[in-house]
Amino acid sequence: MANAFFVTATDTDAGKTLVTSALLHLAAQASLKTIALKPLAAGCQETEEGLRNADALMLQSYATLEMDYDQVNPVALKEPIAPHIAAGFRQISADRLAAYCRGAMLQPADLILVEGAGGWRVPLNPRECISHLVKQLDIPVILVIGMKLGCLNHALLTAEAIARDGVPIAGWVATQVDPDMLKVEQNLATLKQRFRAPLLGFIPWLDDPSPEKVSQYLDLSLLLET
Repeated sequence: MANAFFVTATDTDAGKTLVTSALLHLAAQASLKTIALKPLAAGCQETEEGLRNADALMLQSYATLEMDYDQVNPVALKEPIAPHIAAGFRQISADRLAAYCRGAMLQPADLILVEGAGGWRVPLNPRECISHLVKQLDIPVILVIGMKLGCLNHALLTAEAIARDGVPIAGWVATQVDPDMLKVEQNLATLKQRFRAPLLGFIPWLDDPSPEKVSQYLDLSLLLET
């Protein structure tokens, strides 16, 4: 599917939602029709409308095509823990999540972004991980790398797992999640040497990040050219 991408990360809190929302913001500025999905979210608040996830609400607000919340986030889990644990007796499967996504992705859009939960190997059930969902959707990945001590190992292992699963990386984004990280530029240079996919942008530490601020550091054209 043209211009449809799955956003994953090296870890939780690497900045997936901010990066995804920032890309949506850039696309809106370019007058592109966009859809954003978060098929699975753990860590939701009880509201009068039901369970709601802050990340999914942000994606919904930055996409240009209006969709019901249940389309954006069809599987919402209350506890902010691993999804297969938060689900309890409720069975989550890659097939089911993929079906939800495919239904929403039938809408005509110039850019479709599907945000994952946690990292590439987050379990869905005893047999499947988030990676199984991506393989079923058959779309390339945008990898968000949280820049902190240990990020090189996390990034390279994640990239190896993605490649082993036969999924292409369309681009990657580096986000400085530790304001005190030493040798940030040297770490970034190492990643540039190791990754063949284009670097869509490096986001330095921001005290008050927003999709609008983050978008200033990203190049959407590199993604749409792939």
